[in-house]
Amino acid sequence: MDLNPIEVQKHLKGISYPASKDEVVSTARDNGAPDDIVNALEGMSGDEYSGPDQVMAGLNG
Repeated sequence: MDLNPIEVQKHLKGISYPASKDEVVSTARDNGAPDDIVNALEGMSGDEYSGPDQVMAGLNG
């Protein structure tokens, strides 16, 4: 899936890292992320993320 990193991070505004996958998904939902972003976040590899770069790495496999 080819997601725009800026769009993903926009929907993660306000998150505190490190964050669990559940926190990442919940924050995105709370910030009005579209279904494609939420679904991609739910399908990420890994369980905890130290920052935005690690979230994007999780999205890319």
